[in-house]
Amino acid sequence: MNASSALAMSSGDSNSAASRDLDDVRLAAAGDVAAFERLYRRHVDRVYSLVSRMLEPELADEVTQDVFVRVWNKLSTFRGDAAFATWLHRVTVNLVLGRRKKLGIQRQRYHSDPQTVLDRTSGLRPKEALGAEFEAGMRRLPDRAREVFILHDVEGFKHREIAELLGVTTGTTKAQLHRARMLMREYLSR
Repeated sequence: MNASSALAMSSGDSNSAASRDLDDVRLAAAGDVAAFERLYRRHVDRVYSLVSRMLEPELADEVTQDVFVRVWNKLSTFRGDAAFATWLHRVTVNLVLGRRKKLGIQRQRYHSDPQTVLDRTSGLRPKEALGAEFEAGMRRLPDRAREVFILHDVEGFKHREIAELLGVTTGTTKAQLHRARMLMREYLSR
């Protein structure tokens, strides 16, 4: 099989998945629970992965469930302008950002220095594998730098999209990404 055939098959697979999603969204929006369950099963792993990287891992189960509850309630607002997976990703990021903001407010009640919170939540760096060190490094990043790093370098969003999601300028996202990359180099070189 040549590269163009593989690309065509891959493109066909993603179109097929998008088509299945669209069909299931229409059915689920009309109240079909089985269709929503299919959407859930197709997308839960990716949502969980994103949530666990942007928040503390112990919150990932709860927040992932919150995402799908919100999706169920907002399915009627899905217009189909973008793929369902893209819409779901934005719902997830918005919910995570809201949760992070809420957690930040709660933490400020107990800790006057935000750096203290970061130091306490970073934990020990695992030495077993680079993947574990990378995850630990991401958890140590300051909140905004971590958000931009995950959205850009892990999830593949463009700076314009990240700026829109976070309500900042693209210059800010670029600066935060640079900061996150420098800190990650420092964390991983130790």
